[in-house]
Amino acid sequence: MTSDRWPLARLAVHGTMIVLAFVAIFPVYWMVVSSLKGDGDIYSSRLWPEHVTFEHYAYVLDAIPMLGILWNTTLMASATMLAQVLTGLLAAYALTRWRFRGSSLVHGLVALSWLVPFQVTMIPNYVLATRLGLLDSLAGLVVPNAAAAFAVLVLYNGMRGFPKEVVEAARMDGAGHWRILWQIVVPNLKAPLAALAVLAFISAWNEYFWPLLLIRRMDNAVVQIGLQMFMTQEGNQWGAMMAAATLSSLPILAVYMLLHRHVIDSFMRAGLR
Repeated sequence: MTSDRWPLARLAVHGTMIVLAFVAIFPVYWMVVSSLKGDGDIYSSRLWPEHVTFEHYAYVLDAIPMLGILWNTTLMASATMLAQVLTGLLAAYALTRWRFRGSSLVHGLVALSWLVPFQVTMIPNYVLATRLGLLDSLAGLVVPNAAAAFAVLVLYNGMRGFPKEVVEAARMDGAGHWRILWQIVVPNLKAPLAALAVLAFISAWNEYFWPLLLIRRMDNAVVQIGLQMFMTQEGNQWGAMMAAATLSSLPILAVYMLLHRHVIDSFMRAGLR
């Protein structure tokens, strides 16, 4: 009876995974297919367009500076990702290696700040960005997001499992904290760092409310602002919007395909810990 039960359990698990994969992949497939449909076919329920057309892609590239927008978003997301990884790395190392009075309180406050939505601090950040002269600039998009509690927590969990004996041996050899961090700790945190880099890049790439509040000129626009250009009072230009969304998804897919093994490995290690 036990042997009969296990195949059914495996079948249920695989069936559930197939359904979840379909739910995740089908919207992406529909986005691409809709971008290839003509205006007269955009509302049809066909799984593949009757006549494939690239007119929406040509319209997007002509209507808005899409390549410039993608470049702006790549710069903004890359700078935000690098800043969050660096600040998270330094903070996590300090919390795991320097045991001082109140370190647990600091860690708790960092974890608590993660629960605060960015919308709560959006107005103070806007006032600060205005006074610093960062309004309508890519730097204004990066600076408020340069440090993230999520980055600290991810790297803190990764460093907490790092052998203390290795660090102590390095200190006995005369290595300082800076050398220990970059030559010993960082090379052994490739999976958490890669996972954090991907998640931080995607989060910055998908940011909408902050760029909407800060950016005024199309020269500094990012993809979420560019997509909004196809939403008008007369109606949404679904074909052009799907084409722009497809183009804006390509860098994200490229980053994930390059680093997906490290992301999966990081989550597996976190689950086994």
